[in-house]
Amino acid sequence: MTTITALATPPGRGGIGVIRISGPKVAEIACSLLGKLPQPRYATFSNFLNSQGELLDQGLALYFPAPNSFTGEDVLELQGHGGPVVMDLLLNAILTLGVRLARPGEFSERAFLNGKIDLAQAEAIADLIDSSSKQAATCALRSLQGEFSAQIHALVDQLIWLRTYIEASIDFADEEIDHSANGQIFEKIEKMLVELDEILEKAHQGYLLKEGMHIVLIGEPNVGKSSLLNCLAGRETAIVTAIPGTTRDIIRDQIQLDGMPLHIIDTAGLRETNDPVEMEGIRRTKLAMNEADLVILLQDDRSFNNEFLNEIDKDKPLLTIRNKIDLSEQAAGLNPDGILYLSAKTGEGIPLLKTYLKNQMGLQANTEGQFMARRRHLDALQGAKIALTTALTYTDHIELLAEELRQAQQQLGQITGEFTTDDLLGEIFSTFCLGK
Repeated sequence: MTTITALATPPGRGGIGVIRISGPKVAEIACSLLGKLPQPRYATFSNFLNSQGELLDQGLALYFPAPNSFTGEDVLELQGHGGPVVMDLLLNAILTLGVRLARPGEFSERAFLNGKIDLAQAEAIADLIDSSSKQAATCALRSLQGEFSAQIHALVDQLIWLRTYIEASIDFADEEIDHSANGQIFEKIEKMLVELDEILEKAHQGYLLKEGMHIVLIGEPNVGKSSLLNCLAGRETAIVTAIPGTTRDIIRDQIQLDGMPLHIIDTAGLRETNDPVEMEGIRRTKLAMNEADLVILLQDDRSFNNEFLNEIDKDKPLLTIRNKIDLSEQAAGLNPDGILYLSAKTGEGIPLLKTYLKNQMGLQANTEGQFMARRRHLDALQGAKIALTTALTYTDHIELLAEELRQAQQQLGQITGEFTTDDLLGEIFSTFCLGK
């Protein structure tokens, strides 16, 4: 195993800069840089020297011998002054000692490969760093502490017990095995499905806090799309004028709605035009609709038509909003046909829109017990649920029942990394920060 190093603090000027080193050469490197091996797990004030014995910086050195470190290997952390030149000099001095630069996420990858954390916990590290709200950070921290993993391991333990019993019945059919428990097998599977649904609900909420909801605003020119975007964002993100066709390209913004990120896309007005720039904007509008979780069709309550409904994918969730009720004197509200009336100018009806969006995504204000999750986690949980549901149909085919239980265990094992391909590991850890 090679020894790796990386700057663990953001590049640029700062009060301190931290460099991490992990691998078998750490003790040798410490003696070369510091003139001694620091006392384990104590912050030691040290001179940082290059190979010629020249002073590069002064700071704190922390030494964590294996296996009691984050990566499970020998780890040395150097905390110096956070100037970019100082950090570069120190990093280059380390690289001359037979060390290579770490890949993004390689420290966390080694922690996973050395059994210090499982894959869900490793992903939670990146999610905690990337958290865009307090709720998201709280959920990511729960995952990092192992709450998500513990619930998955509990299900896997139950599956292992069931598989052991069933496969013993298959392999030793002539032996005296207590078959009175056969009826309890399906009861246990049904109980596991209930537990799995509870985990799925929590994981779904965590996924929303991480990924959020993608909304595309469409409509004719001058119906108030940019005004609605600015109203939801609470700032002047888009230019608003009375001139039709002001917005010619898509404008993206992200806001927080009770901790959930909302990715809102304001688009060019849909109309017949010969302007090549405006035509390109309309083309991009149609592409954006394909990627949306929700399409909002905005109309002027005083005058509107539904000819653009044909432009919207019938499988996409759609909300029709009638805007400018401050001019039409229509009351704010959501009518039985699912049409929402509001004024982006005065803000009347905006709370109703926010409530609608939270309900649309199933967002719960209470995040107690929730944990961060990714799309691959949801897919694995759904795969396990399908396998367990299918297993209930094999009352007279014990071999098929055993196979479905094996599939369920494999799906759950993908979450924690028990069953993981090298390609998936590379994809996951490549999204991490350098030095983490």
